[in-house]
Amino acid sequence: MTFTEWFLFFLFVQVVHFLGTWKLYQRAGRKAWEAAVPVYNAIILMKIINRPWWWVVLMFIPIVNLIIFPVVWVETIRSFGRNSTTETFLVILTLGFYIYYVNYATNDVYIEDRDLKPRTEAGEWISSILFAVIAATIVHTYIMQPFTIPTSSLEKTLLVGDFLFVSKFHYGARVPQTAVAFPMVHDTIPVLGIKSYLNKPQIPYFRFPGFENVERNDIVVFNWPVDTVRKFFDRSGKHYKKPVDKKSNYVKRAVGVPGDSLSVVDGYVHINGEQLELPDRAKPQFSYVGQTKGQPFNPQSLYKLYDITDGYSYNPNNNFFVIRALSEENFERFKNHPNVASIRRYVDSAGVKNPSLFPNDGKRNWNNDNFGPIYIPEAGKTVKLTPESMPFYREIIETYEGEEMGISNKLSVNGTQVLLNGQPIDSYTFKQNYYWMMGDNRNNSEDSRTWGYVPENHIVGKPVFIWMSWDSNASGFDKIRWDRVFTTVKGDGEPTSFLPYFLIVLVIFFGWRYFKKRREA
Repeated sequence: MTFTEWFLFFLFVQVVHFLGTWKLYQRAGRKAWEAAVPVYNAIILMKIINRPWWWVVLMFIPIVNLIIFPVVWVETIRSFGRNSTTETFLVILTLGFYIYYVNYATNDVYIEDRDLKPRTEAGEWISSILFAVIAATIVHTYIMQPFTIPTSSLEKTLLVGDFLFVSKFHYGARVPQTAVAFPMVHDTIPVLGIKSYLNKPQIPYFRFPGFENVERNDIVVFNWPVDTVRKFFDRSGKHYKKPVDKKSNYVKRAVGVPGDSLSVVDGYVHINGEQLELPDRAKPQFSYVGQTKGQPFNPQSLYKLYDITDGYSYNPNNNFFVIRALSEENFERFKNHPNVASIRRYVDSAGVKNPSLFPNDGKRNWNNDNFGPIYIPEAGKTVKLTPESMPFYREIIETYEGEEMGISNKLSVNGTQVLLNGQPIDSYTFKQNYYWMMGDNRNNSEDSRTWGYVPENHIVGKPVFIWMSWDSNASGFDKIRWDRVFTTVKGDGEPTSFLPYFLIVLVIFFGWRYFKKRREA
C-alpha cells in the first residue's frame, strides 16, 4: 500500500470509529463531534476510558497497535458496564464492531470512576503480560534486537555461538513494512512452525534518522536480499516471496559502500584500486592445502592450538590435507608443525570461471578469489545501461527498486538496445544506496560475490555488544567463552570483557538495597 492508500484507509477508520462511538462520547459527557476528529478523538477516548494519553502513540506503532487496539475495545465497553467474559470475547472476535451494539442498542450509563484494577488474578496476569509484550516489542523493533551468530563467515571477529545485541538506532530504526505480524518473532512462529505474518497489507518503507551511516568495514545485520519462503508452498509448487523485513537475517562486513569500485585480487578486497585495510579485530581466514609427513592431525588439537574451527579433510592415500579456514597469524605458526611437510594458501587462479557468481550470467571468468571490478551503486547517481552492463543492475531495477516498491519494471534486450517496460533506455538513476557484504572467512562465506548488492532498505542494524558466547567445539562441561562475555563488537586491540565491572555494580546495587531496607526496618 502507498502512503496515499494508507491515508485513505486511516480516514476510513475514522469514519468507522465515529459511527460506532458518537453516542458513547455523549453519554460520557463529551460532544458527538469529538468522535469524528482524527487523533483528537483518540485522546478524548483515552480520557473516557481513564487511560493515559500516551496510549494514543501506541496505537500508531506498527505491530504494537495490533495489541493495543483490542485492549482499547475491551476498555471501552467496560467503561459502560460491560464486564462479562462473553462480551470481552465478543468485542475482540468482532474486531471491535460489538461496540456498535453498545452504542446503538443499549442505554448503558457511563461509569466515570471505574475501578481500573483487574477483578481477577488471571486478569491481572494478562494485563501485565500484554504490556510487557508491548514494551519488549518496542525495544526489539526500534532500539535493540538480540541476534545469534549461526555460521563461521565472520570468524574470528564474530564466532559461532556469539549472542549479540544489534542496535537499530545507529543507522536509524526501520518501521516494520509488514503491518500484521506476530510480535517479537521473525518469519516463523516457534514450535508451531508456521508463518508469523500476513504478506499484505505492506507499509511504505520509512527509516528514522540515525546518528551514523554504514561505513566501510562495519559489521552489519541485514535482510538477505534474495531470500524466499521455501517452507511455504502453494498448490502450483511455487514459493512465496517474503516481504523485505521478513527475509532472513544475515551478518557480514560491509567491505564496499556506495560509490566504490570493488574487486577481489587473489582473495584480497581492493577498493578503488587499493587493497582494503581491515580493522585490528578483523582476522581474515583463507583455505590452505598441503601434505603431512604421514600422520593425520588431531582435530581437537588443531582447534586448541591453532583455533581451526571449520575442521579439515585428509586423504590417507597421499597424505593430502585441506584446512578450510585458517587466519594468517595462525598459518605462520601452523606451517612449523612437525607433521607438516608442505602447505600453501589455496587460491583460484585469475581467469578460472565460477558461473554461480554474481551477476550470474556466466559470461565472466570470475571466481571467489579473483572477482570484478564492479561499481557499487549510489543513490542519485546515473549509470549507462547496455546489454553488457544490464546483468549487474537487473535485480536492482526489476526487484529492489521495482517490485518491492510497488513498481512493475521489466528489462529486456532488443539487439544492442536495452528496453525498460518495452521502451528504449540507455541510462538509469539509482533511487537508494547499495552495499557489498562479505565474510572474513573468505573461502567459506556465501556473500555478495554470490548474490550481489544489498539495498539500503534491507539494512537491519549494527552489532554492538556480545552478552554471551557459547563454544560448541570445546570439550568438557564448561562451554562458555568467558573472555567474550560482555565485550564490544567494534574497537581497537583485543576485546575487553566488562563482565567484572557489571558484577561489581550488581553487588553494590543489591548491597545498597539490603542496607536501605534494614535501616528502614
